[in-house]
Amino acid sequence: MTSSVDLPQHASAGEADLHHHGDAEVAPGLVDLAVNVRRQPMPAWLAEPIRAALTELAAYPRDTEATAAVAARHRREPDEVLLTAGAAQAFVLIAQALRDARRPVVVHPQFTEPEAALRNAGHVVERVLLREADGFRLDPALVPDEADLVFVGNPTNPTSVLHPAADVAALARPGRVLVVDEAFADTTYRPGVSGEPESLAARRDVPGLIVLRSLTKTWGLAGLRIGYALGPAGLLARLAAAQPLWAVSTPALAAATACASPVAVAAERAIAAELAAEREHLVAGLAGVPEVTVAGPAASAFVAVRLPGAGQVRLELRNRGYAVRRGDTFPGLGADWLRIAVRDTATTDAFLATLTDVLKERQ
Repeated sequence: MTSSVDLPQHASAGEADLHHHGDAEVAPGLVDLAVNVRRQPMPAWLAEPIRAALTELAAYPRDTEATAAVAARHRREPDEVLLTAGAAQAFVLIAQALRDARRPVVVHPQFTEPEAALRNAGHVVERVLLREADGFRLDPALVPDEADLVFVGNPTNPTSVLHPAADVAALARPGRVLVVDEAFADTTYRPGVSGEPESLAARRDVPGLIVLRSLTKTWGLAGLRIGYALGPAGLLARLAAAQPLWAVSTPALAAATACASPVAVAAERAIAAELAAEREHLVAGLAGVPEVTVAGPAASAFVAVRLPGAGQVRLELRNRGYAVRRGDTFPGLGADWLRIAVRDTATTDAFLATLTDVLKERQ
């Protein structure tokens, strides 16, 4: 397995726009296949605590209950949990708190905010670029031994690849902080596995490991901003010292408590199983569209596809009512890539018919 390692670099005008995200693709009247957030009615066990929290806004937020609930879910101690205003805030805290990192490395393709946060904090960032020819699979040997701060996604946005937990854990070593972005871990499913396959969230034996989680995707809470970091107490204390006071709102804390409950975890597993079937339907349909190659095997709430002239195809899809995520802003992909969110089978079938028409008409 081979890869490429970029030389240390700073952002420049010729590079990918690391701050571009799927929500920029969405506009009124478009079917949203660009944002990886599930859009279903909120269950009562989640909506009611959030609604009740709105009556408590005169008091400053208290995170004790939510922290304990998240810790219990992942079989950790409360001081091994740091609640954050979304996983995106955690990237900033890590970049700010670990300014003494000498050689930070980001494994791409992946969510671009970790690298953006590092650069904004003054870090010089190296990239490890995984290759399509290798299935975008992680090889721990590709990360330089001298790297003392490493970011990797699992499952990885945008490729939807789920790396074996053993390969991710193999990146850890004394003196290195390993950050694993598991924002989409709750979307993964494997028959016969009761929990989240390949997650490291409960692992306390991996040195320097920080696992980042988000409640945005499955529960449709992007506007509430709630996520958390899991890791060694001393390391999380450094992040907490860089965090503003009362960073997580009272309604967001109520959501965190509710989403850590056994009822929520059971519902999450059922949703992940349903999502797996919908994803298989999308992938099977894409396999029948000429010129389209699907990265993978896909394991999350989206798929990445390569097709010639993807940029123009994206624009034509917009003209016909569909928003998809451009791929050229992800280092390691490029202009011939798109990311497509998994939706219900009826929406997928209508989209596939439109995509097929677009590709036929340009021949």
